[in-house]
Amino acid sequence: MKKDNFSIGAVNEMVKEMSDNSVIPYKDLPQYDFFLSQVIDYLNDRFENEKYTNNIVQNYIKSEVISKPEDGKKRGYTKLHLAQLALLSYMRPILTTEEIKKVFRLAFNEINDRSDDIISWEKAYKVFCEIQRNSFDDFFSQEYFKEDKLKDLMKDMNLKGKDEERILVFLMVMTLIAQASVIKKVAQRIVDEYNEL
Repeated sequence: MKKDNFSIGAVNEMVKEMSDNSVIPYKDLPQYDFFLSQVIDYLNDRFENEKYTNNIVQNYIKSEVISKPEDGKKRGYTKLHLAQLALLSYMRPILTTEEIKKVFRLAFNEINDRSDDIISWEKAYKVFCEIQRNSFDDFFSQEYFKEDKLKDLMKDMNLKGKDEERILVFLMVMTLIAQASVIKKVAQRIVDEYNEL
């Protein structure tokens, strides 16, 4: 989207493109086992805003947020680890490490024991991908993203030309920030309150 032709329609097209490229289907995650350096490279290639390092992944393992690599294998990182770290990539901007750990514990109990999992990591990852895709698809169906609604908010501002476009962009970004803020607070509250029960 170019700066000089901003519109709700252009943003909608951008969201559609992001939807098509936002998640890696489980079947497309590599089947072979990885060295830690390969895991880091894979994640940093796929999640351009993430900067994974060996220390970050090892700290998540030590903190029991994600499972340990398979014992005795040089290539001890599997498709399961990629799924865990991909989910973690979506959660990191919203939840603290401790909150992520609590969320994973809801479905997987002890992170290093596959026998007590309530659902499989494969199923969890596939469901998340579907939810993510649906979230993008439904993104602009919300009332506050209608161009008329945003322009209605601007009607008393007496804006013209580029100023009107700039304020439209400002309102779009502020709407997204407000939405993200609410979602983050609700997610944190659910995790905190459920774990107090």
